[in-house]
Amino acid sequence: MKSLFLIIGAPGSGKTTDADLIAKNDESFAHFSTGDLLRAEVASGSELGKTIDGFISKGNLVPLDVVVNAIISAIKGSDKKNIIIDGYPRSVEQMNELDKVLAAQNEIVLKSVIEVDVSEDVARERVLGRARGADDNNEVFNNRMKVYLEPITAIRDFYKNKNLLHVINGERTIDEIVSDMSEFIKRVLSK
Repeated sequence: MKSLFLIIGAPGSGKTTDADLIAKNDESFAHFSTGDLLRAEVASGSELGKTIDGFISKGNLVPLDVVVNAIISAIKGSDKKNIIIDGYPRSVEQMNELDKVLAAQNEIVLKSVIEVDVSEDVARERVLGRARGADDNNEVFNNRMKVYLEPITAIRDFYKNKNLLHVINGERTIDEIVSDMSEFIKRVLSK
């Protein structure tokens, strides 16, 4: 049985960095970023990768079945018992599809959804400050933020109703955030 933790947050909230550090500090964890899973497919040059790139380059969401299949396959293929995935779900449809897929199997249990909470100003400052690639400009940031904000209330409510949502203040130092998140995850796993 694998324990799954989802980390959600605005673009620039630090969710990927946080998840990465937790996995590096505890060898029982594997960390997958949905962005990394999808970018790896794009980098492979496959037809699927070209399709995915068409969505990502505009800041839009990749189709549901593609993302869910990539996630489930990565979890099942991991040799770790605890899995952290960041950047998922990003829509009510993704959330419902993952919920349906998880309910239909008994190898993976969703333990918690952790939201790294930051203001839009902090998110914008971080994303435009790092400017890693073509998708880090103001227009694309605005679209990514809109894509993030539209479903977030429904996503929060869904996981809150299942007693799975845990919100962490993402406007502190990385050490403070990762320490909080690690302690929370340890408490959940010890139950």
